Amino acid sequence: MKRFFKKFDKKYFFKQFIIFLIAFTAVLIPVNVALGKIGGVRLFAGTESIMSEMDYIIDPDNPFYDSFKNSERVNVLLLGVNDGLTDVIMVGSYDLKNQRVDIISVPRDTYYYRAQYKSAAWMKINSIYHSEGVVKTAEAVSDVLLGMPINYYVVVDYDAVRAIVDEMGGVPIDIPFTMKYDDPYDKPPLHIYFEKGPTVLSGDDAVKYLRYRKGYKTGDIGRIGAHQEFVKSAFKQAIDHGVVDVAKVAFDEIESDITLDMIIKIAGKAVNLDSANVYTWMAPGRSGTANSASYWYVDMDETEDMIDRIYNFEDYIETEADGEVQGEDNGLNSASADL
Repeated sequence: MKRFFKKFDKKYFFKQFIIFLIAFTAVLIPVNVALGKIGGVRLFAGTESIMSEMDYIIDPDNPFYDSFKNSERVNVLLLGVNDGLTDVIMVGSYDLKNQRVDIISVPRDTYYYRAQYKSAAWMKINSIYHSEGVVKTAEAVSDVLLGMPINYYVVVDYDAVRAIVDEMGGVPIDIPFTMKYDDPYDKPPLHIYFEKGPTVLSGDDAVKYLRYRKGYKTGDIGRIGAHQEFVKSAFKQAIDHGVVDVAKVAFDEIESDITLDMIIKIAGKAVNLDSANVYTWMAPGRSGTANSASYWYVDMDETEDMIDRIYNFEDYIETEADGEVQGEDNGLNSASADL
């Protein structure tokens, strides 16, 4: 591993990809898996391999068949696992040709029917990882996103969050409201207090900020918005700080089935990736209750519009330039515009 860094520090090291990976994985939580070799030498740990185990052949009847087939995108499933459930679900879609990153958040309470389970809790997409693992989770996320291909996965624990954030010198964030929470029974006891306003989160503070759940006007959907803001700020901070030292920490902490040959392939494409070309989305839909359980019901028509805007964004550039779509992130769909 030392020789890898010696070789890549000055000439070949894929700076922007590592930044992208660090920023996304900084919001995730742990799963422990063993080091393996599938589809090339792995730089990270991981026992499952989406590329070899997941049937992601695109359905010719899919309305996005041509877009998916012809796209030069790498789609990475980002899972945060807490007590066996995926607390955070994101897809990082990196367009190699157009140097664009799209972050798609899938609410953990998204309804996903599984005939073999009867309990209402098992109909939530965040329960799939606990019972069936990464590949089945990826299949479900792909299904929710209308067959969008998933190529790789990434997971990381809270210790990694602390180490990475501290290495990059903290993450600037604007606290949306006073956050206060105490759980003396947590191990170790959890004490959270942030005053409203701009601050720079240390590693420990970043973990607390990401774990905080109370007070968001739109509940867990609001929390997703906070996570997305953290990702964008961390992305920019990593660029400003300098990526090599941050990347060294990341290699020791994160886990993924991404292979060295894929990183080298992407490295030659991503020299111009900029934090300004990061767009955040959320699977659109509505909240509802069934069988005493709360769910997020994804709207397929709105999701189709979202996928179209991501994969065919050039068709919307003229419209956005005319001011018909407002906001810092023109990629935000109607469901996430209120975050």
